[in-house]
Amino acid sequence: MVWRTIRGVAAGRFAADLVAMLAIVGALALGEPLAGLIVVLMQTGGEALERYAEGRASDAVRELESAAPTLAHRVVAGGVEDIAAEAVEVGDELYVRPGELVPTDALVLKGRSQVDAARLTGEPVPVTASAGVRLLSGSANLDGPLTIRATARAAESQYARIVELVRTAQESKSPLQRLADRYAIWFTPITLLVCLVAWLATHDAVRVLAVLVVATPCPLILATPIAVVGGINRAAKHGIIFRHGSALEQMARITVAVFDKTGTLTIGRPAVAEVRAVPPFTANEVLRLAGAVEHGSSHLLARTLVDEALARGVDLPEGREITDWPGEGVAGAVEGRAVAVGAWSFVVPRHPEAEQELRAVLGEAGADGLRAYVTVDGRGAGVVEYADRLRPGLPDFMATLRGLGVRRTLLLSGDDQANAAAVGRAVGIGEVHGGLLPADKVAFVQRLMEEGGHVLMVGDGTNDAPALSTATVGVALANGGGGITAEAADAVILTDDPTRLAEAVAISRRTLRLARQSIWAGLGMSGVAMVVAAFGYIPPIAGALLQELIDVAVILNALRATFAPRRGIGTGGRLA
Repeated sequence: MVWRTIRGVAAGRFAADLVAMLAIVGALALGEPLAGLIVVLMQTGGEALERYAEGRASDAVRELESAAPTLAHRVVAGGVEDIAAEAVEVGDELYVRPGELVPTDALVLKGRSQVDAARLTGEPVPVTASAGVRLLSGSANLDGPLTIRATARAAESQYARIVELVRTAQESKSPLQRLADRYAIWFTPITLLVCLVAWLATHDAVRVLAVLVVATPCPLILATPIAVVGGINRAAKHGIIFRHGSALEQMARITVAVFDKTGTLTIGRPAVAEVRAVPPFTANEVLRLAGAVEHGSSHLLARTLVDEALARGVDLPEGREITDWPGEGVAGAVEGRAVAVGAWSFVVPRHPEAEQELRAVLGEAGADGLRAYVTVDGRGAGVVEYADRLRPGLPDFMATLRGLGVRRTLLLSGDDQANAAAVGRAVGIGEVHGGLLPADKVAFVQRLMEEGGHVLMVGDGTNDAPALSTATVGVALANGGGGITAEAADAVILTDDPTRLAEAVAISRRTLRLARQSIWAGLGMSGVAMVVAAFGYIPPIAGALLQELIDVAVILNALRATFAPRRGIGTGGRLA
């Protein structure tokens, strides 16, 4: 232990362990082994607590690499051959079956399907892939087979860039200085100065040892890890898992909060926002007929429509002769009536007489947007509009963050600027930036940190992993992004509820406040004892025992971080 401290000092780390090391060496040299043993037990106990609080390191890169596409089907004369994704060259023609991952960035040549790129772009609605559409590596093909042409090698694809961004962010993140070491910068020189004065005045080595023993910074070494372990346990009871102690410590200092949009501030799954019925149909009747033909479809919006009908208590009749056009629409017979549901490009060309009726209920909204159009017996019946839903309680949550000292909140999204800005206005975030790729989010977070901000980043998808790794503290919603995002984050919220962050910030700030309080009280008592020892009134063994009594007082105060305060966080961040 002494040798480790010496190596640290030689490397320029002026740590709290220095005085403890001198006390141990002095005790051995002067034949006071019991005093030295007490210091050794204190020192190693504090180190064990620190290791426990630090927790396991993140392994986000390994998680990302294990989830990367590994297989590709290259089109050759007479069929396809299976090759490793790494063997794909630019220009290769590839075949992607339903349920498979797109092996590299590519351009669709043939076929039509729905492709889920949510973990890369953050957007929950599948992309309709047809000839000319560009796809990202790692996207999941949902419905039909596609023939694509590779536009990049796997090692240069968007997915590979995300892996490299996470690796770079984790490697470049500076190690955090222990709270104890920050106080040791001034306490250790004072201790050595008192020792020097005692030696010059008395030339009594035992008296100098007594000063070192009572000045051994036990409060510095013990207070922070004990408070942090207590804070981590307290947060866990609220469904907030801090992966290491420094994350909780840094959470207490955040001044800037950055949020992803889809899956973080919004539910991340489209829901039925409105049903516009063409008279004489009603909204529930539109859902009833449309749900009957959509009931067997695997498409995300079809399942959403059926869920809405069932939530409204609508009984769905049995659909017959159902035909599904993946990525376009579905048609069938319901109670002897011909029903079609799908995109504008699917419904109107088949039933041109329905166009005027559908446009009439759309009004000024136009045919664009996320909608399903319903026809019955060739006539317009209604329009089902979809939208992502905001999570509840967000405006109050943003006010609470401001009350907790977060000076700046931002929304960074891969969605277009207009949609992102609408969400920002609804939740109370004024600074919104849309259309961002993962690398753009990383650059934004880096810029905020260079400006002096302690940045909290909250996200839920694979595309957020690089920014989570870059930020001062990255927080993942566990239910959204799976293992990859959680591995890249410093803390994980076990429910899809970002408002839990307010509790996390409050717990971390209280924990750090108790740690500082314990440190100051302990150092104050040690300082008084140090002066008394310098005058020769405290021998080394008595000084070591006295220091342990001070430790007990410090530990008891730091343990308060484990328990709930008498007051909680109220609306707007006020203590209530």
